[in-house]
Amino acid sequence: MSRVGRAPIAVPSGVKVAIDGRSVSVTGPRGSLSHEVVGDITVRQEGDVLVVERPDDQRRNRELHGLTRTLVNNMVVGVTSGFAKDLEISGVGYRATQKGQDAIELALGFSHTVTVQAPEGVSFEVPAPTRITVRGNDKQVVGEVAAKIRKLRPPEPYKGKGVRYAGEVVRRKAGKAAK
Repeated sequence: MSRVGRAPIAVPSGVKVAIDGRSVSVTGPRGSLSHEVVGDITVRQEGDVLVVERPDDQRRNRELHGLTRTLVNNMVVGVTSGFAKDLEISGVGYRATQKGQDAIELALGFSHTVTVQAPEGVSFEVPAPTRITVRGNDKQVVGEVAAKIRKLRPPEPYKGKGVRYAGEVVRRKAGKAAK
């Protein structure tokens, strides 16, 4: 049995879970999220605990068991505390500025600045000109937005300039050898 799928999900006080057939909806202080359960996996609520079960040990059900449990747990965490991804910008003249609550403007060495709009449920913070924090309730959307920002100017291996995740290590290459 899946170690991840077997673990119960604790539902904190102030969080409401509604299970309607294949649909699981979680509502908490930060908003609400919903997920459509695939396959033969079942989610049931026992008091203040959610249990994810699979009907048998077929390969497909084993694959979906831990995945479904993790997705439902991420919804519970998202509506209680939310998720955040930190990005760092390195390079001379590379910087970020806040444009309202739902947009940032990036100077990344292009001839123009790049404006990034936040999708629904995501917000940006710029605590310093070289740091960006992407916040939201849905872990998948937060990671996707952070990846799109990083993709605008990924860190290059020679000087390390570009946008990287906080704590990401970029392997450096040696430049041209002098004669």
